Amino acid sequence: MYNEKESYSITGLPVLKDNIIWIWAKGTEAVAIDPAVAKPVVAWLKKHKLKLIGILQTHHHDDHIGGTQDLLKQWPEAEVIASKADLNRIPFQTISVTDQDEFYLMGCKVVVIGVNGHTSSHIAFYIPPIKNVSAYPSLFSGDTLFAAGCGRLFEGTPEEMFNSLQKINQLPKTTKIYCAHEYTEANLRWAMSIYPEDLSIEKRYKKTKQIIHSGLISLPTSLEEERQTNLFIRARSIEEFTRLRLHKDNWK
Repeated sequence: MYNEKESYSITGLPVLKDNIIWIWAKGTEAVAIDPAVAKPVVAWLKKHKLKLIGILQTHHHDDHIGGTQDLLKQWPEAEVIASKADLNRIPFQTISVTDQDEFYLMGCKVVVIGVNGHTSSHIAFYIPPIKNVSAYPSLFSGDTLFAAGCGRLFEGTPEEMFNSLQKINQLPKTTKIYCAHEYTEANLRWAMSIYPEDLSIEKRYKKTKQIIHSGLISLPTSLEEERQTNLFIRARSIEEFTRLRLHKDNWK
């Protein structure tokens, strides 16, 4: 929840069926991450008297970039930061980045992590720890790492996604994961179908169900929690990951 008295805040806006648009705010400025649509972002920013200075795009799917151009009509000076490899699919980007690039936004260092798998040019944005600020370290993971899940392999291979998750798993355990969809309850229900006696998964499932049924979102998650309850993060080999991804793709 947004608190204008805090030096930094990250707020989730639920849109469409299950998308989450994240708004990263500091002072009078804000950055939108994967804006699927523009209208709720515009309304929220104006309500809180914030100026949009940047848009981070993790990948090219329409439910992540669909609102960007309308936002640029309202704030034409906002920088759009996206993968250089996606220049043809995100042609309105103004800053093109690749794996391990670093840049500064709102006084914070942001590190680009290449996380192919869901798409062939997916990136994530990592904000390292900030002294005396509790909201960080943070990762905007798009559709690569979900709470208790990971993205489908539309363009990449199981090996690419496995390696991408391994990259993320090298971050500090306190890293907050701001993924782009609210899939947590369904992901945990699937995990329970495989490991019905896993008490950590069952406990998280019950907690998540209560949160969501109260009208709230279960995000962000933490890397520590994903290490305990996310079967894809727990996978020890590409072969195990591949079996899990195939099972999840065919699970109903």
